[in-house]
Amino acid sequence: MKHVIYFIVALCALCSTIANAALLNINPETVEAEAWTILDPQSGQVIAEHNSHVQRAPASLTKMMVAYIALKEIQAGRLDKNEVLTATPVVNIVQWDESQMYLKQGEQITVDHLLAGLIVMSANDAAVTLAEKISGGIPQFVERMNKEAKALGMQDTHFQNPAGITMPEHYSSAADLSRLGRALVQETPDYLTYSKQTSFSYNKHFHRATNILLKQDPSVDGLKTGYTKAAGFNLALTAKRPTGLYNQDDRRLIVVVMGAKSGVKRAEVAHKLMNLAYAYTRNEVAIKDKQLIAELPVIKSTLKMFKVETKAPQIITTSLFDPAQTIDMNTFDQPHQRIMLNTGDGMIHSIEPLQQTETRMKVEVNEKLLTAPLTQVMNLVTVNVYQNDQLINSINLEDDVNIEEANVLQRFFYWVKSLFGLLSSDAGAVKTYPLN
Repeated sequence: MKHVIYFIVALCALCSTIANAALLNINPETVEAEAWTILDPQSGQVIAEHNSHVQRAPASLTKMMVAYIALKEIQAGRLDKNEVLTATPVVNIVQWDESQMYLKQGEQITVDHLLAGLIVMSANDAAVTLAEKISGGIPQFVERMNKEAKALGMQDTHFQNPAGITMPEHYSSAADLSRLGRALVQETPDYLTYSKQTSFSYNKHFHRATNILLKQDPSVDGLKTGYTKAAGFNLALTAKRPTGLYNQDDRRLIVVVMGAKSGVKRAEVAHKLMNLAYAYTRNEVAIKDKQLIAELPVIKSTLKMFKVETKAPQIITTSLFDPAQTIDMNTFDQPHQRIMLNTGDGMIHSIEPLQQTETRMKVEVNEKLLTAPLTQVMNLVTVNVYQNDQLINSINLEDDVNIEEANVLQRFFYWVKSLFGLLSSDAGAVKTYPLN
């Protein structure tokens, strides 16, 4: 029987940014919000942040998780957006002063309208109705919310209700909510068909979207607003804009602002942070498609070297501003999308983005050799990316490795070859290849 060694290289990049340097050094005293973060969802890198892991009341940004779960249920075929539901007594728990669609017990409504009410109107009765439909009850759905949060790595988050009502153990953070926003745009992009709507009406109740940037900036298409007295004014914002480069797709950014003083201020702050990030950072291809990264020796198998190759290009985000300089947001001119500074001659000048980025990559091999038989997903290589000698991204390259063990005769054959020096002198040595 012919001896076959199967191996599947299903490479993915898991970008760990916790210990990596922020790309833009923004003075938090010049940003009028209690906590905020700027995330590039393509690379997974944090561009800048302040108090981003402080646990705060998320208010209606909670509903992003409700929508995420509902849309995942639709994708899985367990829920149909055209399905007609009958409102149950659960809608009666919504108080008169809460945002709502004014659903009445026994009233019929589609899942599609509930999602629009949830995202555009921020309707609490839509939230509890979807929760009950999906999980059979509010407690069970809250348990699902926390399970999903844990799966997404939302370490600063705990939910107690689906609507965002202020409760002692109901909290999240700017970092976690940006992570949830990334999941929404990448895993359940249909969310944006709702969040970009500027208004929604249901049963003679008209609601204008409270994300005022939807009408001010055509590149903005979400994500969610939120307000309670405890939370202040929150905004999760995303936009998608052309890069201007012929070989790159449009670029998306996510900004989360928490604890602003007003609805106008949260929009102003989030938009300014987003515009700054678009102007002074860019995405670059760090690792090309099907690029050979390393070769690892294999023993007890007819396969002598396992090749670690990329299956898709890997993106990094780099800074286009001097990292030694602290950015005062008051110097960022919105109309011109530039930082304006006195450079020493008494005149105010526009600071143009850098044209070149000083980046280098270091390949770290996590396994010195592979021993057959082997069938598992392994983190074989980590590529650390540095800009100006600061670590800005770590890309873990995971391979689904399936290597069959050689039979006795095959192992004897290779032993004989080794005795007579027929094997190459560098066999058994890890090989790595330059990336740039």
